[in-house]
Amino acid sequence: MSGFVQVATAGDVAEAEELQEILRDAGIESTISQSDEDDAVSVLVPETELESAQDAIEALTEPDDIIAEP
Repeated sequence: MSGFVQVATAGDVAEAEELQEILRDAGIESTISQSDEDDAVSVLVPETELESAQDAIEALTEPDDIIAEP
């Protein structure tokens, strides 16, 4: 089984949960991780789903939205 990799960075937990909803609707498992010293929240997906997750997020968000490349 492969590990999880970062697909996006959100500014806060609410934004990360919105990204998780997009991924869930696309049938992609995800989790969020927030480090203690940083306000940003990482959205993680299985390594095997990374490209599909990126495509799903890009298809359902505006180009100027909160998503940052890892």
